[in-house]
Amino acid sequence: PLIAKCLADYKLAGTEDNCRIVIEKPFGRDLETAKDLNCILTGIFTEKQIYRIDHYLGKETVQNIMAFRFANSFLEPLWNRTYIDHVQISVTEQLGVGDRGGYYEGAGALRDMIQNHLLQLVCLIGMETPVNFDADEIRNKKVDVLKAMRPFSPEDIRFSTVRGQYTKGWVEGKEVPGYRHETGVDPDSNTETFAAIKFFVDNWRWQGVPFYVRTGKRLFQTSSLITIQFKDVPHHIFPPAVTEHWQQNRLIISIQPEMSIRLQVQGKRPGLDMVLNPVDMVFDYKGTYSTETPEAYETLLLDVMTGDQTQFMRADQVESAWELLMPVVNSWANKKSLSFPNYTADSWGPEDAEALIARDGFHWFTLPLNKD
Repeated sequence: PLIAKCLADYKLAGTEDNCRIVIEKPFGRDLETAKDLNCILTGIFTEKQIYRIDHYLGKETVQNIMAFRFANSFLEPLWNRTYIDHVQISVTEQLGVGDRGGYYEGAGALRDMIQNHLLQLVCLIGMETPVNFDADEIRNKKVDVLKAMRPFSPEDIRFSTVRGQYTKGWVEGKEVPGYRHETGVDPDSNTETFAAIKFFVDNWRWQGVPFYVRTGKRLFQTSSLITIQFKDVPHHIFPPAVTEHWQQNRLIISIQPEMSIRLQVQGKRPGLDMVLNPVDMVFDYKGTYSTETPEAYETLLLDVMTGDQTQFMRADQVESAWELLMPVVNSWANKKSLSFPNYTADSWGPEDAEALIARDGFHWFTLPLNKD
């Protein structure tokens, strides 16, 4: 707010289109501060001049979600509650907070990752088909998803959310400290370094389909993965001996460290007998294109210069995301976790996160990627 006011005081801000301001996350720390910040900014700039940047939206594979969904006719008939069992979004980091302990104490995984990055990915998976590629048309569809997401009751917070905090452990042969021993961190900190939440989008397309999201630091692997699990076939015609390795179809969008889109299907294994195995149909960026992909910020800053707001959050997007999460934010802030720290560095997070998804008969998906 101070910078925006100074720009106005020194006559460096105006309503001309070529005057633009870029705001990095976090955009507020709750709904009230986000509204205050929006009010200040829109008192100085027009909405078309404000670029609330989320670097995840500039990643190549993330941008490809819209291309994959809306430029290929075979997907749309399947992209709904009739055929999709559930959706998983995992953004995991092997690193700890490092020298950002002071910042992280005031944020935590919920504010730092889920309110922006992960909810934006939910919107891209869940949005309806836009009429055109206009920035506001696309953002309208994203806001529709956020507004359709089921509000959290106290019971939902108890059974559909999990928070965690890492303790010391060994990573690649080196001992690393627990979160409470990181620089700038309160020794009795209640800040979560891990969060997992089950969302529902209550609309015609997604009713009853759970969206599981998780994110955390000091986890086993650094990766960003979206998995769409399809429902099983309505009738198995093959005998059990043939389908020993059977698994439901999955569409896996890998954002990092590899950039790929995989469709997992069943196929016959070579040989005289009919034996089915899961096989991957893979679109891999490095294997398909020889050119280097631009960094996310390169793409987004070019969009700022050309005046394209498609990949930037509008005021109502930010506020809708905060409004959805405020019951969880307040509950976690008001109730100290007696179990912290509750997961070891270089693990997959707290056991409660596994229980969250296991209660519904599922498990978290990972790719067999190299840890480096």
